[in-house]
Amino acid sequence: MSQSLHSTTIPSTQKGLKSQWLSFRFWLTTGLVVIAVGVMVRLGIWQLDRLEQRRAFNARVQAQLAQPPLVLDSRSLGENLYDMEYRTVIVQGEYDFANQVALRNQAYQNRWGVYLLTPLKIKGTEQAILVNRGWIPGEAFLNGDWSPYNQEGEVTVKGVIRRAQTRPDFGRRSDPIPSAGEPPLKAWNLANVEAIAQQIDYPIVPNVYVQQTEGEGEAAGLPIPAMVELDLSEGPHLGYALQWFTFAAILAIGYPFFIKRRMGR
Repeated sequence: MSQSLHSTTIPSTQKGLKSQWLSFRFWLTTGLVVIAVGVMVRLGIWQLDRLEQRRAFNARVQAQLAQPPLVLDSRSLGENLYDMEYRTVIVQGEYDFANQVALRNQAYQNRWGVYLLTPLKIKGTEQAILVNRGWIPGEAFLNGDWSPYNQEGEVTVKGVIRRAQTRPDFGRRSDPIPSAGEPPLKAWNLANVEAIAQQIDYPIVPNVYVQQTEGEGEAAGLPIPAMVELDLSEGPHLGYALQWFTFAAILAIGYPFFIKRRMGR
């Protein structure tokens, strides 16, 4: 009788332990599935939010592209230029080449070079605006003599309004700000108007600069105006959102069927 009792107790204990283990594994797996579904749904919502941001950006740009050219003078300087990004602008004045700087690491037809960013003293005002005059090759930048690309006297610049760069893109670094008594920086990573203005002793239009789209310098067509590249499509965000929602639905619907099938064995 003792032997019989011992033989029936061991399988019963093993069955109980196995049941507890299966229960633990079930709840752990179920919890992970719920978390995964939640993450996928959140990623889908995030992509829809990115889509709305893209649509708002496209609408803002298209509205500015449809506007007539803005003549930048003492009157229009009082407007909110920051909200006019990509609007065509025409401005007259004289360049200040003594305070000209370069924007590093710019490419043109697979050639390395820089953009020349030059203060333009606006005619009839006490202010200047920074103008991205365009690209020159790297060897000209390293040479240190940019005078062959100067445009002396009064000029008329046609371009588009661009917002200043305040934060570096991925892979770029912010620029150090020279301390008092240090020489001004001549080469910058970003078109950070506020930072560049700190080393110029007269007022600079804040938050924006002009990206020249027409015109050329004195030497072999240089600087070459920077192309304004715009992608006004909605991008892949809707497709990505549908993918994440589909993955979430497959997991949410498929997991109960999987459990039911396992329990039926």
